[in-house]
Amino acid sequence: MSTTMLQSSTNTSKSLSDERREWIRIDDRVLLEYRLLTDPAEGPTPGIPPVSNEAISAVIAKPTSDLLLRSGEQLAESPLLPWIMKVDWLLEILVKQLAKMQPEGIAIAQVADVTLSGGGIGFLSPRQFAVDDTLKLKIILPPFIPIHTTARVIRSIQAKDGINYDIATEFIQLNPDDQEHLIRHIIQAQAERLRGRRRGSQV
Repeated sequence: MSTTMLQSSTNTSKSLSDERREWIRIDDRVLLEYRLLTDPAEGPTPGIPPVSNEAISAVIAKPTSDLLLRSGEQLAESPLLPWIMKVDWLLEILVKQLAKMQPEGIAIAQVADVTLSGGGIGFLSPRQFAVDDTLKLKIILPPFIPIHTTARVIRSIQAKDGINYDIATEFIQLNPDDQEHLIRHIIQAQAERLRGRRRGSQV
C-alpha cells in the first residue's frame, strides 16, 4: 500500500473519530448567556426577564459547588474553603445590589439545563427565535471555563410547559481550543456518571 493511501486512511479514521467525539451528547447544567448576534452587545438581553435574586445566588454558588464535586474531600477539608465561600457571599451581595440599582441594566450567565455536544447546544428559552437565527453564546463549564461561540438555530418550537421555547443550535464558529475543552468536559461527565451508576449497582 502506498504512503499516500496510508495517509489518506489515517486521516479518514481520525476524521471519523473526531466526528464521533463531536456528536456525543449529554444532559447537563451549565451557566449560559445568549443573545441574537444583532442584539446590543451590552446590557440586558431582549426578551429575557430581569435576573432574580434566586438566579444570582445560583450563579454565584455554582462554580464553588462544581469545584467541591470534582475535588471531594480534598477541598472540603481545606482551610481555603471558608475563604472561598466568604468571597462568594460578598460577590453575591455586590451583584444583588447592582441588580437592585439597575434592574434593567445587568446581564449575567444563568444556570440552565441543556443538551450539550461538541457540535451544538439545546436549551429552553422564554424568548422565541427563528430557524437560521444566529446567536452569540457564552457557556461556562465547571469549574469555571468560559466558552464563547456563535451558533445557528436549527429548531425553535413551543416547549411542553407551554411557556418557554425549545431551542436547538449548531455551532458555526468555535475556537478549536474551546471545542476541545467542551469535548473533554462531555467525556469526563459521561465517565463520572458511568462510575456513579456502577457504584450504585454494587450497593
